[in-house]
Amino acid sequence: VQLQASGGGLVQAGESLRLSCAASGSISIISVTGNWYRQAPGKQRELVASISFGGIRNYTDAVKGRFTISREYAKNTVYLQMNTLKPEDTAVYYCNAKTLGGGNYWGKGTLVTVSS
Repeated sequence: VQLQASGGGLVQAGESLRLSCAASGSISIISVTGNWYRQAPGKQRELVASISFGGIRNYTDAVKGRFTISREYAKNTVYLQMNTLKPEDTAVYYCNAKTLGGGNYWGKGTLVTVSS
């Protein structure tokens, strides 16, 4: 199982980015909870957004109304659309998938830097 995260970069405050997490191997996003975490310098990793296998979405308060998590079955990919980015959104973003059978998989991080 592999999760490949991409889409990070350097943007200015107020701009947007879309992160992608492509799953491959013996895993289907249909049957997992897909999560995006982030870790800012000197801080603990935090859960930013999740989408359950049933399609229920949850967000941390800091990103509600600005970030949207979604998935595309045909591409076995989970996305994180990030709008109105703020400098405090600067972090390494990690995708994660938790399966019904107890599997817990991580992708390598993708760096998002938001300048003021």
